[in-house]
Amino acid sequence: MAALDGLPPLRDVIATHGLSAKKALGQNFILDLNITARIARAAGDLTACDVLEVGPGPGGLTRGLLAEGARKVVAVEKDARCLPALAEVAAHYPGRLEVIEGDALAVDLSGRLTAPVRVVANLPYNVGTELLVRWLTPPEWPPFWISLTLMFQREVAQRITAQAGDDAYGRLAILAQWRATPRIVLDLPPQAFVPPPKVSSAVVHLDALPAPRFPARARTLALVTAAAFGQRRKMLRSSLKSLSPDIEAHLVAVGIPPTERAEQVPLEGFCALARSLDGND
Repeated sequence: MAALDGLPPLRDVIATHGLSAKKALGQNFILDLNITARIARAAGDLTACDVLEVGPGPGGLTRGLLAEGARKVVAVEKDARCLPALAEVAAHYPGRLEVIEGDALAVDLSGRLTAPVRVVANLPYNVGTELLVRWLTPPEWPPFWISLTLMFQREVAQRITAQAGDDAYGRLAILAQWRATPRIVLDLPPQAFVPPPKVSSAVVHLDALPAPRFPARARTLALVTAAAFGQRRKMLRSSLKSLSPDIEAHLVAVGIPPTERAEQVPLEGFCALARSLDGND
Protein backbone atom coordinates (compact mmCIF):
# COMPACT_ATOMS: atom_id res chain seq x y z
CA MET A 1 0.00 0.00 0.00
CA ALA A 2 2.82 2.43 0.73
CA ALA A 3 4.03 1.93 -2.85
CA LEU A 4 0.49 2.42 -4.14
CA ASP A 5 -0.48 5.59 -2.28
CA GLY A 6 2.96 7.14 -1.77
CA LEU A 7 2.51 7.51 1.99
CA PRO A 8 4.92 6.03 4.57
CA PRO A 9 4.42 2.56 6.07
CA LEU A 10 2.22 2.62 9.17
CA ARG A 11 5.05 1.57 11.46
CA ASP A 12 6.92 4.70 10.40
CA VAL A 13 3.81 6.84 10.89
CA ILE A 14 3.31 5.45 14.39
CA ALA A 15 6.96 5.98 15.28
CA THR A 16 7.01 9.52 13.90
CA HIS A 17 3.93 10.60 15.82
CA GLY A 18 4.44 8.50 18.97
CA LEU A 19 1.15 6.65 18.55
CA SER A 20 1.34 3.77 20.98
CA ALA A 21 -2.10 2.18 21.31
CA LYS A 22 -4.03 3.10 24.46
CA LYS A 23 -5.89 0.33 26.24
CA ALA A 24 -8.24 2.88 27.84
CA LEU A 25 -9.46 3.85 24.35
CA GLY A 26 -9.87 0.25 23.22
CA GLN A 27 -7.17 0.73 20.59
CA ASN A 28 -5.57 -2.10 18.64
CA PHE A 29 -3.91 -0.95 15.42
CA ILE A 30 -3.65 -2.97 12.20
CA LEU A 31 -0.31 -2.15 10.60
CA ASP A 32 -0.56 -4.44 7.58
CA LEU A 33 -1.98 -2.31 4.78
CA ASN A 34 -2.85 -5.44 2.82
CA ILE A 35 -5.31 -6.33 5.59
CA THR A 36 -6.84 -2.85 5.75
CA ALA A 37 -7.25 -2.98 1.96
CA ARG A 38 -9.10 -6.30 2.30
CA ILE A 39 -11.45 -4.76 4.86
CA ALA A 40 -12.09 -1.81 2.56
CA ARG A 41 -12.88 -4.14 -0.34
CA ALA A 42 -15.22 -6.21 1.85
CA ALA A 43 -17.41 -3.12 2.18
CA GLY A 44 -18.32 -3.28 -1.51
CA ASP A 45 -18.09 -0.65 -4.24
CA LEU A 46 -17.09 2.62 -2.56
CA THR A 47 -16.69 4.78 -5.63
CA ALA A 48 -20.14 6.39 -5.43
CA CYS A 49 -20.37 6.40 -1.61
CA ASP A 50 -19.46 8.49 1.37
CA VAL A 51 -17.88 6.39 4.11
CA LEU A 52 -18.12 6.90 7.86
CA GLU A 53 -15.13 5.54 9.76
CA VAL A 54 -14.93 5.43 13.56
CA GLY A 55 -11.59 5.20 15.32
CA PRO A 56 -9.21 5.59 12.35
CA GLY A 57 -6.12 5.78 14.59
CA PRO A 58 -3.01 6.27 12.44
CA GLY A 59 -5.09 5.95 9.27
CA GLY A 60 -4.39 2.49 7.89
CA LEU A 61 -8.00 1.63 7.08
CA THR A 62 -8.61 5.25 6.05
CA ARG A 63 -5.92 4.90 3.41
CA GLY A 64 -7.46 1.63 2.23
CA LEU A 65 -10.88 3.24 1.87
CA LEU A 66 -9.50 6.17 -0.10
CA ALA A 67 -7.34 3.96 -2.29
CA GLU A 68 -10.40 1.83 -3.06
CA GLY A 69 -12.08 4.96 -4.42
CA ALA A 70 -14.38 6.16 -1.62
CA ARG A 71 -15.99 9.41 -2.74
CA LYS A 72 -15.43 10.89 0.71
CA VAL A 73 -14.40 9.54 4.11
CA VAL A 74 -15.62 11.14 7.32
CA ALA A 75 -13.41 9.83 10.12
CA VAL A 76 -14.30 10.33 13.79
CA GLU A 77 -11.28 10.11 16.11
CA LYS A 78 -11.31 10.65 19.86
CA ASP A 79 -7.52 10.48 20.31
CA ALA A 80 -6.01 13.89 19.50
CA ARG A 81 -2.57 12.27 19.12
CA CYS A 82 -3.74 10.72 15.84
CA LEU A 83 -4.86 13.97 14.22
CA PRO A 84 -1.47 14.97 12.70
CA ALA A 85 -1.10 11.56 11.05
CA LEU A 86 -4.64 11.79 9.67
CA ALA A 87 -3.93 15.33 8.44
CA GLU A 88 -1.13 13.90 6.31
CA VAL A 89 -3.56 11.43 4.75
CA ALA A 90 -6.06 14.25 4.13
CA ALA A 91 -3.38 16.31 2.40
CA HIS A 92 -2.54 13.36 0.16
CA TYR A 93 -6.21 12.97 -0.86
CA PRO A 94 -7.37 16.60 -1.20
CA GLY A 95 -11.04 17.15 -0.50
CA ARG A 96 -11.81 13.49 0.19
CA LEU A 97 -11.08 13.10 3.92
CA GLU A 98 -12.79 14.99 6.72
CA VAL A 99 -11.52 14.26 10.22
CA ILE A 100 -13.72 15.04 13.21
CA GLU A 101 -12.17 15.03 16.66
CA GLY A 102 -14.67 13.67 19.14
CA ASP A 103 -16.49 10.73 20.69
CA ALA A 104 -18.45 8.73 18.11
CA LEU A 105 -21.18 8.19 20.72
CA ALA A 106 -21.74 11.95 20.95
CA VAL A 107 -20.60 13.63 17.72
CA ASP A 108 -23.23 15.20 15.44
CA LEU A 109 -22.80 13.96 11.87
CA SER A 110 -25.77 15.79 10.37
CA GLY A 111 -24.89 17.44 7.10
CA ARG A 112 -21.48 15.78 6.86
CA LEU A 113 -22.42 12.68 4.85
CA THR A 114 -24.17 12.43 1.49
CA ALA A 115 -26.12 9.28 0.59
CA PRO A 116 -25.40 6.55 -0.20
CA VAL A 117 -23.34 5.99 2.96
CA ARG A 118 -21.36 2.95 4.03
CA VAL A 119 -19.93 2.60 7.54
CA VAL A 120 -16.53 0.89 7.68
CA ALA A 121 -14.52 0.72 10.89
CA ASN A 122 -12.06 -1.17 13.02
CA LEU A 123 -14.19 -0.27 16.01
CA PRO A 124 -12.63 0.38 19.41
CA TYR A 125 -13.56 -2.72 21.41
CA ASN A 126 -14.98 -0.73 24.31
CA VAL A 127 -17.75 0.95 22.25
CA GLY A 128 -18.24 -1.42 19.30
CA THR A 129 -21.42 -3.17 20.42
CA GLU A 130 -23.04 0.05 21.61
CA LEU A 131 -22.40 1.74 18.27
CA LEU A 132 -23.81 -1.24 16.38
CA VAL A 133 -27.00 -1.20 18.45
CA ARG A 134 -27.42 2.53 17.81
CA TRP A 135 -26.99 2.08 14.07
CA LEU A 136 -29.55 -0.75 14.09
CA THR A 137 -32.17 1.12 16.14
CA PRO A 138 -32.71 4.56 14.59
CA PRO A 139 -36.11 6.26 14.98
CA GLU A 140 -36.77 5.77 11.26
CA TRP A 141 -35.98 2.89 8.93
CA PRO A 142 -34.25 2.56 6.43
CA PRO A 143 -31.26 4.11 8.23
CA PHE A 144 -28.71 6.63 6.95
CA TRP A 145 -26.38 3.77 5.95
CA ILE A 146 -26.72 1.07 3.30
CA SER A 147 -24.10 -1.22 4.84
CA LEU A 148 -21.91 -1.66 7.90
CA THR A 149 -18.50 -3.36 7.68
CA LEU A 150 -17.18 -3.56 11.21
CA MET A 151 -14.39 -5.22 13.19
CA PHE A 152 -15.40 -6.91 16.44
CA GLN A 153 -14.03 -9.43 18.86
CA ARG A 154 -14.85 -12.77 17.22
CA GLU A 155 -17.20 -13.66 20.09
CA VAL A 156 -19.29 -10.57 19.31
CA ALA A 157 -19.23 -11.33 15.58
CA GLN A 158 -20.58 -14.80 16.33
CA ARG A 159 -23.38 -13.31 18.44
CA ILE A 160 -24.38 -11.04 15.56
CA THR A 161 -24.56 -13.86 13.00
CA ALA A 162 -25.80 -16.73 15.23
CA GLN A 163 -28.87 -18.76 14.32
CA ALA A 164 -31.51 -20.26 16.60
CA GLY A 165 -30.01 -23.22 18.43
CA ASP A 166 -26.49 -21.81 18.46
CA ASP A 167 -24.85 -21.12 21.82
CA ALA A 168 -24.19 -17.51 20.75
CA TYR A 169 -27.80 -16.86 19.69
CA GLY A 170 -29.45 -14.04 21.60
CA ARG A 171 -30.79 -10.50 21.47
CA LEU A 172 -27.92 -9.15 19.35
CA ALA A 173 -28.56 -11.75 16.63
CA ILE A 174 -32.25 -10.89 16.54
CA LEU A 175 -31.61 -7.16 16.48
CA ALA A 176 -29.09 -7.46 13.64
CA GLN A 177 -31.00 -9.98 11.55
CA TRP A 178 -34.41 -8.33 11.90
CA ARG A 179 -33.33 -5.30 9.90
CA ALA A 180 -30.14 -6.38 8.13
CA THR A 181 -28.32 -9.33 6.59
CA PRO A 182 -25.08 -9.93 8.51
CA ARG A 183 -22.22 -12.24 7.61
CA ILE A 184 -18.63 -12.71 8.75
CA VAL A 185 -16.33 -11.77 5.87
CA LEU A 186 -12.87 -11.90 7.46
CA ASP A 187 -11.23 -13.56 10.48
CA LEU A 188 -8.12 -12.07 12.03
CA PRO A 189 -5.78 -13.56 14.66
CA PRO A 190 -4.44 -11.47 17.55
CA GLN A 191 -1.09 -11.21 15.77
CA ALA A 192 -2.66 -8.98 13.10
CA PHE A 193 -2.86 -6.15 15.64
CA VAL A 194 -0.48 -3.97 17.62
CA PRO A 195 -0.68 -4.59 20.49
CA PRO A 196 -2.13 -8.10 20.03
CA PRO A 197 -5.47 -8.43 21.88
CA LYS A 198 -6.14 -11.52 23.96
CA VAL A 199 -8.87 -12.72 21.59
CA SER A 200 -9.37 -13.28 17.87
CA SER A 201 -11.29 -10.75 15.81
CA ALA A 202 -13.65 -10.83 12.85
CA VAL A 203 -15.10 -8.40 10.34
CA VAL A 204 -18.88 -8.47 9.98
CA HIS A 205 -20.62 -7.00 6.94
CA LEU A 206 -24.29 -6.05 7.34
CA ASP A 207 -26.49 -4.95 4.44
CA ALA A 208 -29.50 -2.90 5.50
CA LEU A 209 -32.88 -4.28 4.48
CA PRO A 210 -35.40 -1.82 3.01
CA ALA A 211 -37.86 -2.95 5.69
CA PRO A 212 -37.65 -5.32 8.68
CA ARG A 213 -37.50 -8.99 7.70
CA PHE A 214 -40.78 -9.77 9.51
CA PRO A 215 -43.48 -7.35 10.73
CA ALA A 216 -43.22 -6.39 14.41
CA ARG A 217 -43.30 -3.32 16.59
CA ALA A 218 -39.72 -2.50 17.57
CA ARG A 219 -40.54 -1.72 21.21
CA THR A 220 -42.55 -4.93 21.70
CA LEU A 221 -39.90 -7.08 20.04
CA ALA A 222 -37.29 -5.50 22.32
CA LEU A 223 -39.39 -6.26 25.42
CA VAL A 224 -40.01 -9.85 24.36
CA THR A 225 -36.37 -10.62 23.60
CA ALA A 226 -35.15 -8.87 26.77
CA ALA A 227 -37.43 -10.99 28.90
CA ALA A 228 -36.77 -14.21 26.99
CA PHE A 229 -32.98 -13.99 26.92
CA GLY A 230 -32.74 -12.34 30.34
CA GLN A 231 -33.71 -15.75 31.71
CA ARG A 232 -32.63 -17.86 28.77
CA ARG A 233 -32.45 -21.15 30.68
CA LYS A 234 -36.10 -20.91 31.72
CA MET A 235 -39.05 -22.09 29.66
CA LEU A 236 -40.74 -19.24 27.79
CA ARG A 237 -43.99 -19.64 29.72
CA SER A 238 -41.97 -18.69 32.79
CA SER A 239 -39.51 -16.11 31.43
CA LEU A 240 -42.28 -14.20 29.58
CA LYS A 241 -45.04 -14.34 32.18
CA SER A 242 -44.43 -10.71 33.18
CA LEU A 243 -45.48 -9.60 29.68
CA SER A 244 -48.99 -11.06 29.77
CA PRO A 245 -51.15 -13.20 32.08
CA ASP A 246 -52.13 -15.13 28.93
CA ILE A 247 -48.58 -15.68 27.68
CA GLU A 248 -49.10 -19.42 27.15
CA ALA A 249 -52.08 -18.72 24.89
CA HIS A 250 -50.03 -16.24 22.87
CA LEU A 251 -47.19 -18.73 22.50
CA VAL A 252 -49.52 -21.51 21.35
CA ALA A 253 -51.29 -19.13 18.94
CA VAL A 254 -48.04 -18.45 17.06
CA GLY A 255 -46.85 -22.04 17.12
CA ILE A 256 -44.23 -21.80 19.87
CA PRO A 257 -44.39 -24.53 22.54
CA PRO A 258 -44.67 -22.82 25.97
CA THR A 259 -41.96 -25.19 27.22
CA GLU A 260 -39.49 -23.93 24.59
CA ARG A 261 -36.44 -21.92 25.62
CA ALA A 262 -35.38 -18.65 24.05
CA GLU A 263 -32.36 -19.97 22.15
CA GLN A 264 -34.57 -22.39 20.19
CA VAL A 265 -36.97 -19.76 18.80
CA PRO A 266 -36.07 -18.26 15.41
CA LEU A 267 -36.41 -14.59 14.57
CA GLU A 268 -39.72 -15.15 12.78
CA GLY A 269 -41.17 -16.71 15.93
CA PHE A 270 -40.22 -13.76 18.14
CA CYS A 271 -41.72 -11.34 15.60
CA ALA A 272 -44.95 -13.36 15.49
CA LEU A 273 -45.13 -13.37 19.28
CA ALA A 274 -44.60 -9.60 19.39
CA ARG A 275 -47.48 -9.12 16.93
CA SER A 276 -49.69 -11.41 18.99
CA LEU A 277 -49.00 -9.47 22.17
CA ASP A 278 -49.84 -6.25 20.32
CA GLY A 279 -53.14 -7.73 19.18
CA ASN A 280 -52.05 -8.18 15.56
CA ASP A 281 -52.26 -11.38 13.56
